[in-house]
Amino acid sequence: MTMTAPVADARILGLAHYAARGVLEHVLARHGLTFTQQIALRAAVTADAPQTPHDLITQIHGSLKADPADIRVTLDELLARQLLAADGAHLRPTDAGCELLTSVGADTAPISARVWGGIPAEDLAAAGRVLALVTERANAELVARTT
Repeated sequence: MTMTAPVADARILGLAHYAARGVLEHVLARHGLTFTQQIALRAAVTADAPQTPHDLITQIHGSLKADPADIRVTLDELLARQLLAADGAHLRPTDAGCELLTSVGADTAPISARVWGGIPAEDLAAAGRVLALVTERANAELVARTT
């Protein structure tokens, strides 16, 4: 029996997101990190230059659409755990923060390979185009509702 692939819609997108996030959160829990902490730490580690707390909050808010006050709490948690350090007006990742993110990446790499492996490149490209368009349109809807 051949199964027909479902048409992409908000429900399918949500199910894929929460399935993947559930796997990631399981890995993060073993490292004592929350999803938001990992996103914040990754933003600091991958930045081209040290970021101010405001810069990081703005970037993380743009990605997660989370309350900026909650993101500030997350940054404070990372500072308290010495995964981020204050450097004047900027925050920089510590060696421990970089090492933790590397460890999380090593733990998630084989899972990602199993989840994404074998999907044809043209399917990934098509999905990428659709998801980028959905993200752009949803972000525009958010802007329209907040202005």
